[in-house]
Amino acid sequence: MKIALLGYGKMGKIIEKIATDRKHEIVLKIDYDNLDELNAENLQKADVAIEFTTPSSVLNNIKVCFDAGVPIVVGTTGWHAELQQIKQQCEETNNSLLYATNFSVGVNIFFHVNRVLAKLMNNYPYYEVQVEEIHHTQKLDSPSGTGITIAEGIIDNLDAKKEWVNVVVTDDNSNDDNIKADQLLIESHRVDSVPGTHTVIYDSEVDTIEFKHTAHNRNGFALGAVLAAEWLKDNKGFHSVEDMFNFGI
Repeated sequence: MKIALLGYGKMGKIIEKIATDRKHEIVLKIDYDNLDELNAENLQKADVAIEFTTPSSVLNNIKVCFDAGVPIVVGTTGWHAELQQIKQQCEETNNSLLYATNFSVGVNIFFHVNRVLAKLMNNYPYYEVQVEEIHHTQKLDSPSGTGITIAEGIIDNLDAKKEWVNVVVTDDNSNDDNIKADQLLIESHRVDSVPGTHTVIYDSEVDTIEFKHTAHNRNGFALGAVLAAEWLKDNKGFHSVEDMFNFGI
């Protein structure tokens, strides 16, 4: 395939290497220093675009791809509130978009098992659940998109929880005393050089169950994004990463 990279930071460079190793060609690379090159003419040289930028840039990048009729894989998080609006635009304009809060194969297995576990825990109401996430200090959004996906998987399957609440833990603030019984706490920590660790904790008076995913580097995210681009090329419409993985359980 011919791929356009929208965002050429750490993730963009890893995606480039994995894509070229898989015999794809990078025909456009957009970063802060060449934003003027992001236009329909340049995009139409590509079969698909992969977007990893910032919450302030992502919506415009999606719009430009829609205008050019180029399928786009979006890995940027922090724009969850606009997701339904973009889905509607995608379908109305007959475009293709695949969005994921996390493209890692391991994380998506984690998402699936998390939903199954939450449904099972309806039978054991004496366990209290919370989500803990640890990310590098450059992470712009809190909670992370991955943390939100984990929380939504629990809320959709565990009757006791109706909404999530985020607390960013710092040296000056670790107070979660105001969390209501039907709220799911997402506790966010920011630590230097941590690609991402997510833990679901079910705690009771007699024991604690912890379900954890730890990323060692960004390579798993990048490979998943390239796999998504390969899949999206032949699949019209708005898709989540679950459509691609299709665990079938």
